[in-house]
Amino acid sequence: MVNRIRYSAIVFFMLFFAFQLITIQSAVAQTGSSFLEQWPKTDFTKSSVNLEEVLSGGPGKDGIPAIDSPKFESLNKHQTTNKHQPLNDTDPVIGIVLNGVAKAYPLRILIWHEIVNDVIAGVPIAVTYCPLCNTAIVFDRRINDQVLDFGTTGNLRHSDLIMYDRQTQSWWQQYEGSAIVGDLVGMRLKTLASRLESFADFKKRAPNGSILVPNDPNFRDYGRNPYVGYDRSALPFLFQGKLPKNIAPMMRVIAVDGLAVSLPLLAQKHEIRMNGILFSWHQGQTSALDTAKIEQGRDIGNVIVSRDGVDLPYVVTFAFAYFAFNPKGRLVTKNGERGISEDSH
Repeated sequence: MVNRIRYSAIVFFMLFFAFQLITIQSAVAQTGSSFLEQWPKTDFTKSSVNLEEVLSGGPGKDGIPAIDSPKFESLNKHQTTNKHQPLNDTDPVIGIVLNGVAKAYPLRILIWHEIVNDVIAGVPIAVTYCPLCNTAIVFDRRINDQVLDFGTTGNLRHSDLIMYDRQTQSWWQQYEGSAIVGDLVGMRLKTLASRLESFADFKKRAPNGSILVPNDPNFRDYGRNPYVGYDRSALPFLFQGKLPKNIAPMMRVIAVDGLAVSLPLLAQKHEIRMNGILFSWHQGQTSALDTAKIEQGRDIGNVIVSRDGVDLPYVVTFAFAYFAFNPKGRLVTKNGERGISEDSH
């Protein structure tokens, strides 16, 4: 019986790796052939990255549609109407409070759209979420005196969303907020402090805030997770980079620039203070990438990162993504501090 189980496991992983290889090869071929066809106005002679690292995610340009005219409800109205399927208290949202104005963007919507072009307190922002890296990041959409609007390219680099701006057709790496291809290559968007938090936490800190609701509730099956079991998988999808040594690639980590703390460690200690930065954790937020229904996902908890009581921009991402964009970064785990190619010490 034991041998049969071992044999089945070996067969499963062989098939999984074969599928990954075929998928990546197909993605490379598809991306290379469609660059000039889909992007005639993008200058590919201007690039800060190796374009061979770019893979097609499948949907194509704007196949995952950004939201350009977001619709909101007050928290009170949202809780008293059934029109938009009110969120559970543990539902994950991207919460931002800027100049006294508070808005929440549920992952049950962002998981289907990935980008929301919005304005908050007079500041044009892009609220972004990449499911494959679990990166929830809010950017100021202004570059010098120009306001940019963003869409999805349908392409990935290190499994991370590549956005484009509609004004210049330049490509932008979501994890870094930097232009990697086109006329604006080298430019970087300002990252704004936000929280990936439970709906209950957002309501508590911003009782007068508002929440994003679908423009058309029937456009997508909002509330369903199209990436069932992804954050329990052994390996990331459409990733051909170097995986960290002796670290689970899909382990969640909290990253602030080149510094990162593993979520399992933070959940164990509840608070960690490093280099003047306070990482804190408490329970009560479901994973959007676990079960078919987001509301039934396992509890991964809430994270706040601050310095002297002021929120800092951060991401709760996967270890593979953190090291892909921070190859010299340090990660503090239960087993000590590690780099991408190091054992604990």
